[in-house]
Amino acid sequence: MSGPVVYWNGDWVRQSAAAVPLYDAGFVMGATVTEQLRTFGGEIFRAEEHIRRLFRSLEIVGVDPGLTSTDFEEIGQQLVRRNLALGEPDDDLGLAMLVTPGPYATLAPPDTPLRPLVCLHTYPLPFHIFAGKYRTGESLAVPSVRQVATDCWPRELKCRSRMHYFLADREAARSEPGARAAILDHDGFLLEATTASILVYFADEGLVTPPGDKVLPGISISVVRELADRLGIAVVERDLHPDEAGQGEEILLASTTSCLLPVVRFKGEVVANGRPGAIFGRLLQAWNELVGVDIAGQAEEIALRRARQAPDSP
Repeated sequence: MSGPVVYWNGDWVRQSAAAVPLYDAGFVMGATVTEQLRTFGGEIFRAEEHIRRLFRSLEIVGVDPGLTSTDFEEIGQQLVRRNLALGEPDDDLGLAMLVTPGPYATLAPPDTPLRPLVCLHTYPLPFHIFAGKYRTGESLAVPSVRQVATDCWPRELKCRSRMHYFLADREAARSEPGARAAILDHDGFLLEATTASILVYFADEGLVTPPGDKVLPGISISVVRELADRLGIAVVERDLHPDEAGQGEEILLASTTSCLLPVVRFKGEVVANGRPGAIFGRLLQAWNELVGVDIAGQAEEIALRRARQAPDSP
């Protein structure tokens, strides 16, 4: 089998052959439980924690994938090995784990087996999107779109129903080209950026992050906590108003793909001196040492290499 492969309901298929049925509940209703992981040096990072969170999400929605957590880890490792072998020696991959309830009975053909759909696939990490931002920083805007209320679904559910993210990022980009959204709760407190946890550093307090019961339990934020503890940097959970956040010495974003990025503009204003700060630098270096990879250097090197290999490159 040539080209990348995908685990698809018990089979290994070519990536180009994997297709979600039009009547699947994940497609019809956005009812998809998911985890996004990545590798460092070819090894899946924090697989056990991601899979534990996946199974908690599956418990919330009442879907039995027919696989154990060990099965998911072994399939993920085999998938990564097979697909990494197709790339360059220094490549790393993103790994997606997706589970849907299966066919939506109203639209499914008669006699369609009603069983969950389980898919694991890899993808090239989008280094071109964030490689330069370790040096230049991110911009955040605060749109009118709010986080989904907890009486719709609990914060600990990680799912693909993210229309509010899409709308928030569109509004943020209209207010400031290139900005992404920082989302508030319905009381006006800062919760998260789209697909990233937010931390704000105050010299007299340390890193401040929203209360854990208000946000998705983030794997990356737990890594930041570990690294901050090693470095003697305090981490505090409390409500944070966006006006207060804008007065912080540094604002950071933590996520699986890019790990840690500095925010240099917030709500149209420069954060501190408009450059990545010392706390960001210390934490990123500690993350480099944890995974044995120069995270920013790898991103820039691979993004440049791919640009040179692109068909329309000079």
